[in-house]
Amino acid sequence: MAPLLKRARVFRMALGAAIGLALAFAALLPVRAAEGPEVFADPSKIAAIGGSITEIVFALGEQDRLVARDSTSRYPEAALKLPDVGYMRQLSPEGVLSVNPSGILALHGSGPKQAIDVLKKTSIPFIEVPERYDHEGILEKIRIVGKALGVDAKADALAAEIDAKLKAAEKQTASIKDRTRVLFVLSMQGGKILASGSDTAADGIIKLSGGVNAVDGFSGYKQLSDEAVITARPDVILMMNNAGAAASDDELFANPSILSTPAGAARKVVRMDGGYLLGFGPRTADVIHDLAASLYGGQAED
Repeated sequence: MAPLLKRARVFRMALGAAIGLALAFAALLPVRAAEGPEVFADPSKIAAIGGSITEIVFALGEQDRLVARDSTSRYPEAALKLPDVGYMRQLSPEGVLSVNPSGILALHGSGPKQAIDVLKKTSIPFIEVPERYDHEGILEKIRIVGKALGVDAKADALAAEIDAKLKAAEKQTASIKDRTRVLFVLSMQGGKILASGSDTAADGIIKLSGGVNAVDGFSGYKQLSDEAVITARPDVILMMNNAGAAASDDELFANPSILSTPAGAARKVVRMDGGYLLGFGPRTADVIHDLAASLYGGQAED
């Protein structure tokens, strides 16, 4: 029994790391408009690829149309009952086609490219949903998913609801003048800090929550020199708490460059579930509320 439990723990850690990396590195790909058809002729058996896509389908009340999901689709809990066709960045055409879908609804960044090219050449309609890491990008995803399923009215209603929640969440920090500098650390392999620049999900959620990305001058993710970390002067370190063998607080603050920053001096780190933090879907208003509270405490207005 012990070896089985150990293997299960290792699997969960590996899955968490894969999901976190999928969300993070999807930002390195250019955002594209949805290709192919905009509406499924038969939306009765849909394979959803991408955690936020699955969440949106459930939020629309159209979950009965789903016949499969990818391994990053872990919310809501009911989604876990669906067949898993694999990690969204390492799909196999055979795995997706094995559920006999009438349509494939995939978040931009799904891959590998060869597998997506094969899926697009089949007779099964393939709709790609673009990804943008901002307020309007979330609403756009909702409308595109709703249109694809033929439930535009439901999508408009959900988009209006989420829009109001996002505006209320963003308003929490509107009056704060001294903005918290946040360094998102994706990994610390070999003691080297891999951090988030612009055009990333991490950068987007930091800004929506009223923070300032402590590093700039590059897009995507980059390994920082010790000097660059110190120069960034972060007040807070932001990390995912389900990204495999993540650095502990002791390991994080033992890093000389981190220790030399205000965040290191105060041992200030915020950890959140990667799918929740970087998902940019129906729950993002809650993420903004939670992260703003962590950054500003009582200064963030409810």
